[in-house]
Amino acid sequence: MESYLSENFGDVKPKNSSEEALQRWRKACWLVKNHKRRFRFTANLSKRFEAEAIRRSNQEKFRVAVLVSQAALQFIHGLNLSSEYTVPEEVKAAGFEICADEVGSIVEGRDVKKLKIHGGVEGVINKLNTSVDDGIPTSEHLLNKRKEVYGVNKFTESPARGFWVFVWEALQDTTLMILAVCAFVSLVVGIIMEGWPKGAHDGIGIVASILLVVFVTATSDYRQSLQFKDLDKEKKKIIVQVTRNGCRQKLSIYDLLPGDIVHLNIGDQVPADGLFVSGFSVLINESSLTGESEPVNVSEINPFLLSGTKVQDGSCKMLVTTVGMRTQWGKLMATLSEGGDDETPLQVKLNGVATIIGKIGLFFAVVTFSVLVQGLFSRKLQEGSQWTWSGDEAMEIVEFFAIAVTIVVVAVPEGLPLAVTLSLAFAMKKMMNDKALVRHLAACETMGSATTICSDKTGTLTTNHMTVVKYYICGNVKEVNSSKVSSDLHDSALAILLESIFNNTGGEVVRNKDDKIEILGSPTETALLEFGLSFGGDFLKDRQRSKLVKVEPFNSIKKRMGVVLQLPDGGFRAHCKGASEIILSACDKVVDSSGEVVPLNEDSINHLKDIIETFAGEALRTLCLAYMDIHDAFSVGTPIPTRGYTCIGIVGIKDPVRPGVRESVAICRSAGIAVRMVTGDNINTAKAIARECGILTDGIAIEGPEFREKSVEELLDIIPKIQVMARSSPMDKHALVRHLRTTFQEVVSVTGDGTNDAPALHEADIGLAMGIAGTEVAKESADVIILDDNFSTIVTVAKWGRSVYINIQKFVQFQLTVNVVALIVNFSCACLIGNAPLTAVQLLWVNMIMDTLGALALATEPPNDELMKRPPVGRKGNFISNVMWRNILGQSIYQFVVIGFLQTRGKVAFHLNGPDSDMILNTLIFNSFVFCQVFNEISSRDMERINVFEGILKNYVFVAVLTSTVIFQIVIIEFLGTFANTSPLSLKQWFGSVLFGVLGMPIAAALKMIPVGSV
Repeated sequence: MESYLSENFGDVKPKNSSEEALQRWRKACWLVKNHKRRFRFTANLSKRFEAEAIRRSNQEKFRVAVLVSQAALQFIHGLNLSSEYTVPEEVKAAGFEICADEVGSIVEGRDVKKLKIHGGVEGVINKLNTSVDDGIPTSEHLLNKRKEVYGVNKFTESPARGFWVFVWEALQDTTLMILAVCAFVSLVVGIIMEGWPKGAHDGIGIVASILLVVFVTATSDYRQSLQFKDLDKEKKKIIVQVTRNGCRQKLSIYDLLPGDIVHLNIGDQVPADGLFVSGFSVLINESSLTGESEPVNVSEINPFLLSGTKVQDGSCKMLVTTVGMRTQWGKLMATLSEGGDDETPLQVKLNGVATIIGKIGLFFAVVTFSVLVQGLFSRKLQEGSQWTWSGDEAMEIVEFFAIAVTIVVVAVPEGLPLAVTLSLAFAMKKMMNDKALVRHLAACETMGSATTICSDKTGTLTTNHMTVVKYYICGNVKEVNSSKVSSDLHDSALAILLESIFNNTGGEVVRNKDDKIEILGSPTETALLEFGLSFGGDFLKDRQRSKLVKVEPFNSIKKRMGVVLQLPDGGFRAHCKGASEIILSACDKVVDSSGEVVPLNEDSINHLKDIIETFAGEALRTLCLAYMDIHDAFSVGTPIPTRGYTCIGIVGIKDPVRPGVRESVAICRSAGIAVRMVTGDNINTAKAIARECGILTDGIAIEGPEFREKSVEELLDIIPKIQVMARSSPMDKHALVRHLRTTFQEVVSVTGDGTNDAPALHEADIGLAMGIAGTEVAKESADVIILDDNFSTIVTVAKWGRSVYINIQKFVQFQLTVNVVALIVNFSCACLIGNAPLTAVQLLWVNMIMDTLGALALATEPPNDELMKRPPVGRKGNFISNVMWRNILGQSIYQFVVIGFLQTRGKVAFHLNGPDSDMILNTLIFNSFVFCQVFNEISSRDMERINVFEGILKNYVFVAVLTSTVIFQIVIIEFLGTFANTSPLSLKQWFGSVLFGVLGMPIAAALKMIPVGSV
């Protein structure tokens, strides 16, 4: 079976499957009872094709608008333009001087002429009644006025599907429709022959069974859709920083309004259409709108920023001009119909299993119907009455046909692929509570097969709460023990240190709504700004002393940040900071103990390197600060110098290891998952933290530049041994992930937070983005977002992934057992004795036990710690393992023996005689068969361990399903006999039925002791 599945259904990958592969498995799945239900959670390829055509058309229109605006720029400057625009009265009355359509058309059409008519960016700011420094006022009354005039930043969404839609879809099951026709024929013939109500019992029984199946199925599907809806809401939550009422604050993008001043940084998504106000080195990736991969430089000359685009480099302030459905992104979203997520490999594989079993079931159904009809014809021939047919005989043929159709209902396990979705939806909802947001369904199941985790250090293994605890300035090493540092630094050295800290930063010191000082920025920037304030520095005063001319933001490739200041005397000064050894190599001078600048010689360089290694050996992140005076004129287009700096000093930043990380790493080791640290930090810092976490044991630590220089043969030898990679660039991380996946066939999960991590996140089997430190670009490339940035949460994701995989295996084992027994029993009885012991109504009930209810019970089992004590499945593990085949075949043989015994010796064993003996025997067979499934369901809770009762009472869903199954079975036997073709049983007969079910459990336990290997 595995080879058939691999050949026909094995092309679909967890990520980035080709359209051919997606089309191929659909064609192989020709035996489907309900297309709408079976393919509900798979990609809608036709809609995707339509969406892509619309997207291409929109991109072409947009590209033309860009070219027109660029051409217009050539002619606009220097022209005196007059405005023909009239402000609508309702806009004037609200206190604004430009309407939503007018301001929207400026950005949408990149209309330079119109922007100049309205007085440029400054004019639009005034007309929107806002301020660059203070933003918009936040009184409820004024915000409501703004919303009335300009709208809100929300996109039109397709309405949620109601419960009755799912009922309608469940009714579109081909086999149920055929059974409904059989029920109608049975009703008509029965009423004609036996009158009302006696003649209607069989037909009403089938109708009631169909409705029960439909409503249980629809309820399960509706609950799943609600879970996915909640997860979709979480995925769309994006927080941005804005200035309102003079205070910098965090705000959901859905609360943004025109006039808001938004602060954008590298990796952010532009949350609405707007205009550039101020900033440095801003590169915007507009490929989502225009299809162009080349980033666009945004500045005062080209100030247009469009919703849905990404900040690839730089930082800026942006004026929001247009929100919601008026933005370019909103209009694009309105024209696109979602194609849905790609189906997961497990869904596809189980569609393959369902197809194989469906074909076998169809064959058995046709043969069973043929044998039953042939038996009836043979009897008629013997009686010589082949030319005269009674209503009872017509009813028999209808009943035979209903049984054959019901065999197809039972045989085509429609619930198999849907059980994956049910289990994934359940796991995703629970993982959300455990601080992990799953963006793609496939990631949940793939994580269960993970063999390697490549983790960042900062914020994932460590707390990301950074403080400067040591510094080396003016030749002395000092410790920082309090918020106020007693400075014995020379005045000139202190001045240059504070100038460097407060100007060369991506952070800010602001006053919040409570008029308290708040430091904004990354944890590293926050630590440095706190350090500067502890010397008594004043952020605003230092910033105002000089003018910022150029900024080169920090990125993980250069590992440095630089700025150029214009000093009060007209000269220029460059400041840079970053990885200690990189900045030190750019220095040729140092500030000595007297505050004087002296040349660096070999001894002083070695001394500084020793300081860096000492700090790093204490698990401190080290940063070097440096400056240089630029004596020539400097322009914005000139690159910031890379050499000739004066070293101000070195700071050691403490970032403590997160509690529980060491234990989580140990859990990964016992689960056969290798943990590797990939960081941009100094190798000594990385090694110290890795040892503290238990990551660096008997492996090697290597630096990115050294890794890059290795030949392919050397990489084959060292990659399995690498436990730490320090000073790595994003491309080093990408190369490591690629080699692990392709050369070593590992299933790799990788963490990332920066824009440059996107390639590695995309390449990995499971990309894990950080929810707090991660940029929007990283989150969009990821499969799972770790909301608390904690390594322990990654281990929880792995545990849930394994739980999903094993739950599906348990359900498949259970369902295949029911399939095999139900098929063989009805087929063999039809062939041997000329009738089927299980009627259509009974088979529909069995189908519901094994399909919807079985999936609910087994596919929603929560994970346990034992899951992390077994090796991972990896890339090549068989889904239907030898263990499963052993349990399926063993349990099937036992159940077949039980039913065979009852069929041949049941009357004698239970002393059945009289006119009702056949009905009672068939009821006994049906009851015993159902209780075999009930106790087999309990045995299926664990495929290998004998103790299956551990934690059973904690799984409320399992207990509820089992209880309701037993209660409803009692009702069917004792009270619904006329509809379900059953007869009430005596206490002895009940005891016998239940005993046959119970005996299946020791049989299952004995089977688990037979060694078969795990493949």
